[in-house]
Amino acid sequence: MSLDRLVLLGSKGGPAIRPGGPWPSSSLLEIGGRAIVVDCGLGVTRALTDAGLSLKTLDLVFITHLHSDHVLELGPLIHTAWTAGLATPVTIFGPPGTGHYWQRFCQAMDFDIEIRIVDEGRPDIRDLVSVEEFGEGLVAEEGELKVTALRVDHPPVTDCFALRVEHGGRSIVFSADTAFFPPLADFAKGADILVHEAMLEEGIERLVAKTGNGARLREHLLASHSFAEEAGRIASDAGVGRLVLNHLIPADDAAIGEADWIAAVRKTWAGDLTIARDGLVVGLEHDPEKWDPVFGKDHATDKDQSGEQAAQGEETA
Repeated sequence: MSLDRLVLLGSKGGPAIRPGGPWPSSSLLEIGGRAIVVDCGLGVTRALTDAGLSLKTLDLVFITHLHSDHVLELGPLIHTAWTAGLATPVTIFGPPGTGHYWQRFCQAMDFDIEIRIVDEGRPDIRDLVSVEEFGEGLVAEEGELKVTALRVDHPPVTDCFALRVEHGGRSIVFSADTAFFPPLADFAKGADILVHEAMLEEGIERLVAKTGNGARLREHLLASHSFAEEAGRIASDAGVGRLVLNHLIPADDAAIGEADWIAAVRKTWAGDLTIARDGLVVGLEHDPEKWDPVFGKDHATDKDQSGEQAAQGEETA
């Protein structure tokens, strides 16, 4: 049986992709024999295969909210899994509107779906997939697996939810996209891993200049996302085992490296720390030697940094 693990498939906050840069938000959590996909930003399908997951074993998918960098590739992921041989049920858990997304995706792909059913003898993908829309509280409970949700602060999106996944005495919390939100600390209390979004103030102006939205984009970022120091404060108040900074904003600024993220979060968090990279594997056994990228470049933790590693972080951020 494979070891339980968390794979950070896409580590970038925001939908835009740039040459040589990281991909938007998605994660794979393998725990207790279940393969759980959390968010489906652009690139999730290829990233899952690079992580060694057979797409036809796709099982559970959770969407934290309906911003495109979290849901854009949900339909294509499931459709591609179907063409790869998926013949067993898949459940999508998402906020209100997820069912509408799936219905419209199937309508858009109606020609392809119908002709593959007739020509290739495939089961009807629409019969394989069920959508469960959720709010705060218990989302799913199957055997030892339990998933709960907390509404977080991500204006103007009101249906945005942090998720807590528990199985066999282990717990992993995903913050989703959120401004600094103190109730998240109670929600994440005692978790083994907290995966929290993070933003660096010094990169915001350059990011705004790249995208061209000016004051409006800056206003959104400051109102709807958390600085790394704030993520550290949540982790400290929650007493988690490890903080993983993910959904990095900016994630593709050559002037910002891993050392900058570490310096920012160390103002408020002194515990175990991981800075996300696309493809980074975080073992759930608390064994740092098992944290390796399944694709892409090597990752340096703050306990094992040299000047060379810091320079590498700056080149690939």
